[in-house]
Amino acid sequence: MSSESELAALSSRLDKLYEYERAPVTDDKLHDGRKFAGLFAGEHVAATEFVIGAMFVKHGIEAGDLLLGLLIGNFLAVLSWALVCAPIAVRVRLTLYWYLRRIAGPGLTVAYNIVNAVLYCILAGAMIAVSASAVSLAFNVTHPQLQDVLPNSAGWVLVVLLVGAVVITLAILGFKKLADFASVCSPWMLLVFVAGAIATLPRLGELHSLSELWTIAETKIWTGVPEQGQEKLGVWHVVFFAWFCNLAMHVCLSDLALFRYARRWTYGFYSAFGMYLGHFLAWVCAGIMGATVVGLNPGQMADNAVGFAGAIAVVIAGWTTANPTMYRAGLALQIATPDWARWKVTLVAGLATTIVACFPVFFMRLLDFVAIYGIVLMPIGAVVFAEHWLFPKLGLVRYWAEKRGLMVNAPALITWIVTLAACYGMGYVGLHLFFRWLPGWFIAVILYIVLCYVIPRTGRGLDAAEVASASTAPADPTRKERRTTRGGGLSRLFAAVALAALIACLLLPLRVFFGSPDTYDADMASFKAWFLVATVVYFFSAVAFVARRRR
Repeated sequence: MSSESELAALSSRLDKLYEYERAPVTDDKLHDGRKFAGLFAGEHVAATEFVIGAMFVKHGIEAGDLLLGLLIGNFLAVLSWALVCAPIAVRVRLTLYWYLRRIAGPGLTVAYNIVNAVLYCILAGAMIAVSASAVSLAFNVTHPQLQDVLPNSAGWVLVVLLVGAVVITLAILGFKKLADFASVCSPWMLLVFVAGAIATLPRLGELHSLSELWTIAETKIWTGVPEQGQEKLGVWHVVFFAWFCNLAMHVCLSDLALFRYARRWTYGFYSAFGMYLGHFLAWVCAGIMGATVVGLNPGQMADNAVGFAGAIAVVIAGWTTANPTMYRAGLALQIATPDWARWKVTLVAGLATTIVACFPVFFMRLLDFVAIYGIVLMPIGAVVFAEHWLFPKLGLVRYWAEKRGLMVNAPALITWIVTLAACYGMGYVGLHLFFRWLPGWFIAVILYIVLCYVIPRTGRGLDAAEVASASTAPADPTRKERRTTRGGGLSRLFAAVALAALIACLLLPLRVFFGSPDTYDADMASFKAWFLVATVVYFFSAVAFVARRRR
């Protein structure tokens, strides 16, 4: 078979893979802002929050630096969604993968998705390890320590394999129902963080005023003194981490898949619900719980603070975040295996993820991995940004790879490689890992534009139609969604009971917080028991409500 025939066959297979993503989302499929507020609020209160919030404590961040850094960093993340990602999404209404194919060519898109899948597997592996930290309590298994790179016991490996097997099975058999169940978990999960922090605070010292609360925060939680072997971080580290921890989603444009359903680009500001509930409130609460345990063990943190319900929360948080992450990895891997059934791809991704989860280096170095994850994908996001916004203004032809039928856009590939090399080299001049992505992004944008001028095959010049389409934003659809009333009196009863249970989860720790130090242990035991009761009532009522509403 000739090389041209092989390329044509590969393109045909890729076309089959993108069968459902190639067309822009139509107006009748768009959603209003409440949908995006709920999605962000649910997605960003997850298993990673147990780890990241506690890691800030272990790295010796000071209390004032933490709060200021989270305020600024999360604000910059919201702006990145609202000003970078959402505007492109509502113009093209395509997923990143299909839009990237037009810009970079099918060949480079294959490479990008395989890299993306590997990174997704590592991230999902960290989430399985979070769940395993809670399960290990039940089997009295020794948990890995902060400095561990390899598994520290056969028991830990067995627990991870057990949890991984369950997660893989659920991902294959019931993804849609699991997604519905995850939406039920989200409000309760946030209250686990809040209630755990409130009930834990008296353990760190007596509280009679806000000044005493701040003193405890500075002297017992975020003390400015890192644990042995941990690097000390400051306010700018917090700012940049909060900004780039979701770099793949906003600046790297993975959330084009989400915002292509948005009516307006301003829906990007709804990301604030996720940032300030998850990446501010949950991180602070996790830090308070983490200050009461030695090392980094999310299961022990939650169990000490909330009891058995807390351990359940850690398990649920791990698999509700590992499942969609593993699912995304499976979708990305389908590029390399387009003839495989989806369950087979998910199985392969799940097995790789579970093996990764056995190694605590990925779990204990989550802050560094998140930074590396963002840096690796960042140059491609910069390429898409430059081609979408800057090429029309500079007179460069957009979608040259698509128009010429190229498998690989050479300037994009060179930009990716050179930018990653530059970011790696920044370490030799002392630039911290957290800070490298921002200069790397500007390097990628400038380099891609220069290469597209220099390399002759890239071409120049826009026709009038392209100029018009590039300079004119699409009109915002004004059609209102049709809403129907679902359920009846029994559904409203289930909803009321679920809401009452959530309120109870919020009020129960106040008795511990305002109680006497002499009765703290008894109050804590009572709180844990009643919190578990409220949890059972909530899940029974919420699941029944969702089931009746769906029916």
